[in-house]
Amino acid sequence: MLELKPIGVIHSPYKDTTEAPHQGCQAEETSCIEVFEEFEEGLKDIDGFSHIVVIYWFHKSVGYHLLVRTPWDDALHGVFATRSPHRPCPLGLAVVKLIVREKNILKVKGLDAIDGTPVLDIKPYIPAVDEPNVRVGWLEDKLRMERS
Repeated sequence: MLELKPIGVIHSPYKDTTEAPHQGCQAEETSCIEVFEEFEEGLKDIDGFSHIVVIYWFHKSVGYHLLVRTPWDDALHGVFATRSPHRPCPLGLAVVKLIVREKNILKVKGLDAIDGTPVLDIKPYIPAVDEPNVRVGWLEDKLRMERS
């Protein structure tokens, strides 16, 4: 049996899905990740990282299609080759800039989640591990790949 237990909640300026950007890297707004106090000790040493990986639950996602269109292309692509929030298992993942940690609150930039989104996990972003040799598939000529 699969059981997911949120470790926190996202407080963001986006109140519903129509306000959120398609990708957080396009956002200038900051969000706060409130890690529940029972998990605060697990944040020890997180402040030393400039970027973190946030895994969250698209709690407002309803239904899915296995073929989807994206903001970058009119062609249909398999849902697993996209970042669509409408998925069989609606997990979200974002690499965000960690601005500051204040006890159990992480202030971040680059998160596309709406206010109240449950956080399932946080991991440090490690370029040597997470991005050794990257190919971007069908997005090759559609995105300008930059990271702040």
